[in-house]
Amino acid sequence: MIWFKDYTLDDTLGMLREDNILGRLGIAFTAMGPDYLEATMPVDERTKQPYNILHGGATCVLAETLGSVASLLVIDPEHKFAVGSVITTNHLRPVDTGTVTGRCTPVHLGRTKHVWEILVTNDKNKLVAKSELTIAVTDKK
Repeated sequence: MIWFKDYTLDDTLGMLREDNILGRLGIAFTAMGPDYLEATMPVDERTKQPYNILHGGATCVLAETLGSVASLLVIDPEHKFAVGSVITTNHLRPVDTGTVTGRCTPVHLGRTKHVWEILVTNDKNKLVAKSELTIAVTDKK
């Protein structure tokens, strides 16, 4: 298990508030395993671009959310904090309805840097986007 302690999915719920981007976009954490974290996001008026398909920026918000929260669950929160520093996303197919699901798994979990792969799929489990997120891990002052 990669997590700092024996977290449950309920431990991620503190991140979900109506007054931040997660609540506004309808992002919800839905699954957690020994080395992965999953969340969903609706494809609706909040997350679509003018061509009526999922906005690439919304996909990036889902990916960065997953990687950032995963890093927070890996580190000792009393002594460290983690922030996103680089995200790259390849958008592979459009989505115009339903829900997308992101699954985040580690590529590298170092002392000062984490790298996560986030695969985003549609309701038919087809790959919509592939992201890689680098997280900077630093000491709390």
